[in-house]
Amino acid sequence: MERIVRGDIYGLKVTVMGLGLHGGGISSARFFALRGADVTVTDLQTEERLESSLKELEGIPIRYVLGKHEEEDFLKADLIIKNPAVPRSSPILKLASTVETDVSIFLRLNREPVIAVTGSKGKSTVSSAIHHVLKRIYPQARLGGNITVSPLTFFKEPFKRESSHYSESTSIREEAVSPTGSPGTTCRPTVLELSSWQLGDLAGKGVLKPYIAIITNILPDHQNRYPSMEEYIEDKKNIYREQDAKCATICNYDDRYGEIFAGETRARVYYFSYNPLPSGLEGGWLNEKGGIFRKRDDRGVDQIFPILPERLLLPGEHNRLNLLCAGIALAIFGVDNNTILEGLADFSGLKHRLEFVTEKNGVRFYNDSAATIPDSVVNAIKSFNSPLILITGGTDKNLRFDVLKEVAHIPKEIVLLEGSGTEKIILLLESIDRNYSGPFSSIEEAVIFAFKKAKKGDVVILSPGCASFEMFLNEFDRGEKFKEAVIGLT
Repeated sequence: MERIVRGDIYGLKVTVMGLGLHGGGISSARFFALRGADVTVTDLQTEERLESSLKELEGIPIRYVLGKHEEEDFLKADLIIKNPAVPRSSPILKLASTVETDVSIFLRLNREPVIAVTGSKGKSTVSSAIHHVLKRIYPQARLGGNITVSPLTFFKEPFKRESSHYSESTSIREEAVSPTGSPGTTCRPTVLELSSWQLGDLAGKGVLKPYIAIITNILPDHQNRYPSMEEYIEDKKNIYREQDAKCATICNYDDRYGEIFAGETRARVYYFSYNPLPSGLEGGWLNEKGGIFRKRDDRGVDQIFPILPERLLLPGEHNRLNLLCAGIALAIFGVDNNTILEGLADFSGLKHRLEFVTEKNGVRFYNDSAATIPDSVVNAIKSFNSPLILITGGTDKNLRFDVLKEVAHIPKEIVLLEGSGTEKIILLLESIDRNYSGPFSSIEEAVIFAFKKAKKGDVVILSPGCASFEMFLNEFDRGEKFKEAVIGLT
């Protein structure tokens, strides 16, 4: 790894395992190939399946092995870059001498302050809200990680010296800048959204020491990938394991694991909660005017001030909590109170997360395709006061759907999509004598049916509570297909 840290990449034999469709494999291949490394990309998917990713790498000297893996590409490589979707238990990885990821390479080279965000749900909204406000003060603030932007894209691409030889005009490694630099400085804080898989890949490498670490919540997820809930949580803990007393860890006081994380981290602990925190704890909570933040100053005196505006663009009580968490992180980072309040007030949210699509004949359509666990469906249903038609179901992640019982009576119509997870939903609905329609074999059929059932003033929302892989490439593809179907309604 010393060669990479020195920026000495030319001639390095690099195998990128898993090109994927979300940008990590693409950016890794591009990063190393444009700096003169001998790059091989290997993926079990076919050329046809990876067509969009391959197009982004056209014209770059890369060798491809698709539809299979060859042992030689792992035995003879100086470095393996693993896609997070590839399990660490993959037998062929045992042949490799050094295994890294796009995130670990970025962290080895980065010298700017990092705010790292994880959690079962809410991490994308929290990460994006923090970045949205930071850009008001630090125009070069960056957002990447699990949010489908590889942090390797933050490094400038080298100039092309000749047809097959690329070189850096300056060192890849960045200079350190204080995280509390004055507004308008060249500070480039990086907000990293990190999944449990990405955090697991960073375990033991000693590269992740975020200035601020955030764990939004812990809910059952990815149990099709993890042998137990405990192993899933252990991966999440890697977000704070390298922190020290100069860092901050933000925990969810209402989450059963929040106090466990707070007790383990060596960093200064802040909490966020729906309700007022006990005296002596630093952090924030919601109130009728938005939310407030309590922090001890250098004299040990509590300072209390508003941190969340009363009016937000995002629907849902859970999003108020997400933005409260973001506000706390921004305050710790040194952003002034007015900038936080103004920035959070005009944050409009993200695609595929309670995303407003359009209104047709008085019926409003929302895309919540990123809701891949049952708890997210509960939050989505509770976010609206209007009569609601729910489109749900998909691929099983080995999760329980019992939480849906508390809200199953609310939608006027439940429309199901086909999938292995849908079979569990059907059993649950039938156990409580709740009627449903479907399951439908296409998103277009489900949307047309929902529209026929809807009346003026109704809300139709796609909130699957399941993975997407039986019918779609991923949850983003599912969301886009839903929006296309809605726009195409006549």
